[in-house]
Amino acid sequence: MRRNAVLQGLTFAASLCIALPALSQDSGTLKKIKDSASATMGVRESSGGLSFTIGDGKFAGFHVELCQRILADVQKQLGLAKLDIKYQPVTSQNRIPLTQNGTVDIECGSTTNNAARQKDVAFAVTTYVEEVRIAVKASSGITSIAQLNGKNVATTTGTTSVQLLRKHERAAGVDFKEVFGKDHADSFLLLESGRADAFVMDGQILAGNIAKSKNPADFRIVGEVLAVEPIAIMLRKDDPAFKKAADDSLKALIKSGEMAKIYDKWFMQPIPPANKPIGLPASEATKAAWASPNDKPAEDYAKK
Repeated sequence: MRRNAVLQGLTFAASLCIALPALSQDSGTLKKIKDSASATMGVRESSGGLSFTIGDGKFAGFHVELCQRILADVQKQLGLAKLDIKYQPVTSQNRIPLTQNGTVDIECGSTTNNAARQKDVAFAVTTYVEEVRIAVKASSGITSIAQLNGKNVATTTGTTSVQLLRKHERAAGVDFKEVFGKDHADSFLLLESGRADAFVMDGQILAGNIAKSKNPADFRIVGEVLAVEPIAIMLRKDDPAFKKAADDSLKALIKSGEMAKIYDKWFMQPIPPANKPIGLPASEATKAAWASPNDKPAEDYAKK
């Protein structure tokens, strides 16, 4: 009797394990998407080649397309005949709260995965590794951090770039004033209009805004690399089924070689609205992240 009872218990436990994947769709983001036959993507209006507006409520970019691919796979997984995708513009300030409260289901912008943010949200596997740099006017003569002393330095509200600049070993004794843009396009305008002498931000965002400017040759990305940061698609925390769906979709794109092709499309080929290429090949750090998919925070990169 006892042996039979033990066997029955093991059989029941095994059946629970087998049922878990199916049950996982009965809660969290997958259930929300299935019940509504819709999903909301958080998108940025001026995050370089990762996410940007092309007008009329339409958005494009590397991370926008990756999110579209993820949601197409989710649609198949859920057996939905149709999935309505809504686009919700977010900013550096509100992207995390809007992800947490369910306003957006998947954030497809330019968000750094770091340890502090991992306490509030989750991240899919890293799809882009960024270098934080400095953009200046070519005529300024500025080529290094030391030359920012006494200057106005623009950054975008809600980002960490100026903090990284202040912490850099070569910034010791350099006194500059911060000026803030409400979004990346606004911050670039501060540089373009002369209200700022430099704009500190992710290199691809700088490159994207320069490429879209009236006279790209008037600007340069200069100076030391301030930080290397993993950029990833952001998700709600404690929703392992949806994170697995996102990760599996991205890993499949990497394995097939499609990830590299999508990157080339948005960073090396002419893109709207100006139909000019950003001209930023995938870095070795980005390729390494594709080769070994992971969701490690920025702090792990700093240890190297």
